[in-house]
Amino acid sequence: PESFPPLRNDAAVHVLRGRMKGIQGHCNSCYMDAALFSLFSCTSVLDSMLFKPFPLCDRNVQSILRDEIVNPLRKTGFVRAGSVMHLREQLTEKGQCSSFTNAEKDPEEFLNLIMHQVLGIEPLLRLQSGGQKEQDCYCYQIFMDKQEDLVVPDVQQLVERSFLSSDLKLVEIPSCFIIQMPRFGKEYKMFSKIIPSLELDITDLLLDSPRECCVCGDVATLECS
Repeated sequence: PESFPPLRNDAAVHVLRGRMKGIQGHCNSCYMDAALFSLFSCTSVLDSMLFKPFPLCDRNVQSILRDEIVNPLRKTGFVRAGSVMHLREQLTEKGQCSSFTNAEKDPEEFLNLIMHQVLGIEPLLRLQSGGQKEQDCYCYQIFMDKQEDLVVPDVQQLVERSFLSSDLKLVEIPSCFIIQMPRFGKEYKMFSKIIPSLELDITDLLLDSPRECCVCGDVATLECS
């Protein structure tokens, strides 16, 4: 099948900027539109979802995702709402949930369904909390209390503080680190803006990773939160 590479640099600006660009919303699809745009418009990290014949893979859903959503997005910068609805209808059948075509869902629910149940992809993240049993997941949602000193935070700050407050560590360097920003709704927004961190330093988030002592510069033997 015909395929298009992710958009980069000036090409991304040229193709994606302006009116009638992006993924057209319809019937509470915003959670899925934003997730699909983030996962595929400008990166190829998860392109295996589009081509690889995973053991449990539903090839029909895979072809809809590739040919009706990702390729048009990368080629013309626009995906019509009907294409996303076609995907939602298929996910409704696979997920045994009748509300996927009309109700707003959590992005994590969408990612778990399409990656685990439909395509059969191995979990992308391995986390450990407080020395307890490891847990596998496909994305990480930032949970944290309101902090007065963070007015306009960047993603690096939010990830570090969220891991710290939940006593979490990454067991290994993830092949892909999908991060869901703090929740907000019409009534309440924790932050009015969040600055994207173009690079993410996960050194301090890794379990048993050798790090530099901030006092003497040698390899650290103690960690103070």
